[in-house]
Amino acid sequence: MKTKLNILLLTLAAAMPLVSCDDYLDTTPTDSASDKVIWSKYEYAQLQANYMYEDIKLIGVYGTGNGCSRDCSIGLSEALTDLFKYGGYNYTSLNRIPSEMAYGGVSTLTNGYVDTYLGAWNTMYGYISTVNQSISNLKKYGTFDEADKTVIEAEFRFFRALYYSVLAKRYPELIIYTDNMEEYKKDTPTSPVADAYQLIYEDLTFAGENLPVNVAPNGRLTSGAAYALLSRVMLYAERWADAKAAAEEVMKQGYSMPADLETPFTNGGEGAIFQICFDLTAQTHDFDAYYSPGGDKAAYGNPISGGYGCPTQEMVESFELATGGFADWTRWHNEGGTNDTPPYADLEPRFHHTILYNGSAWKDRTIEAFVGGADGWMEWMKGDLCDGKTTTGYYLRKLVDENNLFANGSRGTKPYTFIRYAEVLLNYAEACYMLKETGEALNKVNDVRTRPAVGLPALTVSGENILNAIRQERKVELAYEGHYYWDMRRWGLAHTAFTGIRAHGLKIEQNANGSFTYFYVSVDDQDRNFPEKMYSCPIPESELDNNKAVTQISIWN
Repeated sequence: MKTKLNILLLTLAAAMPLVSCDDYLDTTPTDSASDKVIWSKYEYAQLQANYMYEDIKLIGVYGTGNGCSRDCSIGLSEALTDLFKYGGYNYTSLNRIPSEMAYGGVSTLTNGYVDTYLGAWNTMYGYISTVNQSISNLKKYGTFDEADKTVIEAEFRFFRALYYSVLAKRYPELIIYTDNMEEYKKDTPTSPVADAYQLIYEDLTFAGENLPVNVAPNGRLTSGAAYALLSRVMLYAERWADAKAAAEEVMKQGYSMPADLETPFTNGGEGAIFQICFDLTAQTHDFDAYYSPGGDKAAYGNPISGGYGCPTQEMVESFELATGGFADWTRWHNEGGTNDTPPYADLEPRFHHTILYNGSAWKDRTIEAFVGGADGWMEWMKGDLCDGKTTTGYYLRKLVDENNLFANGSRGTKPYTFIRYAEVLLNYAEACYMLKETGEALNKVNDVRTRPAVGLPALTVSGENILNAIRQERKVELAYEGHYYWDMRRWGLAHTAFTGIRAHGLKIEQNANGSFTYFYVSVDDQDRNFPEKMYSCPIPESELDNNKAVTQISIWN
């Protein structure tokens, strides 16, 4: 890799303000300054930390630019599984890319294609270069209070750990760059990914020990955010004791799960640990415009058509009945159609919080996901434009802001909850299971599923069924938060679960008497396929050309 040291001299004029949930650090500096001046004052050093908060927006589902929610780079990766189907808006645009990757054709899964649409090498190493330079300058030139320097260093090290974690779940080997800038050289070899996980562990432990403790998310990093991320990443590293210990640190700090499901996804909401925040006066996202039901275009003036991607029947059937256990969906696996109403009303609360279906209450209207309805239905790959109509019979509810009536065009301000307490409990449960602490693992699974907002009965399973329960809870609890595809990869299950399958939906037709007929339809035009080489991403050709110490990952040669 070309050493990424060509970082622009930070100027006070270029420093970006932090977009927080509560306020904005507006700055109006006008003159350039040397590194020595910039890093001599806490206020100036904090501006560079604030800049990092802007970069993090690209990593979440609400991100913009490369890795945005409208393709599969980093956002809604469930589209690479049978849980989500892009194409409701325009199947000729970027939202077709996840389908092409999910189909796994030889002509599609080339080095360049996968690197462009799933890899993150160049982007993350650019961020890593910036943060390493910042830490180096802070240590070299920082002359302000040591306690303040430590907090800013903790923020920087959190970001470095985050960027390396994005890479670590994609590549089996990585180049390790630290803030010792004297070690940077043009041709630097890769190291085993375990070395990256160790750096992540050290960085997040430092951040957890030195960031403030605050259980009310406000857009800034906290000790809880550092330990929560550490609990997540250590699962990928298969460092079970470290994952458990990190989760325990979070649990000690007083986080809780609220009595409803939506609160963790609201500004400063209970149950959220770290949020990426937006505001009309600073930065917004257009997630609502792309993923709201198609009928919102006419009803509320959505400037985009909506329905860019939709949950599948497979995802719907993953939710339990409210009384526990799973519904028998056999009657609705009928290509010839059935007049029986699907058991939506009988499903557990997380289904209703996650998915909109025909007849759902939404804003001040009822969802009409039938052929010719206000929200409509369109067969996948038929017609020039799907124009916002669902291809599965469903729309995404979770993450979409029901309060956005598009008075501000496509702009949305709902925060992206990057990590929340329910995930930490499931991280803890998985780590405990792997440490053979099965009773404690099951207790935490039941804490998630029996909480008042969900109300499912406690499980009494044992042995491997506890691990299956953990996986099931992660699938439904964390649905569309960017976990399932990566979970299945790290569990080594993707090449069997996502091969030789098709995703499905329900085509709904309204009858003359107002009743409905439901037809079971495939929303794929070919079988999905996950070749084993997709357990890693290829190193980009640009890296191989510029760094003679790096060779391509063998499975991609």
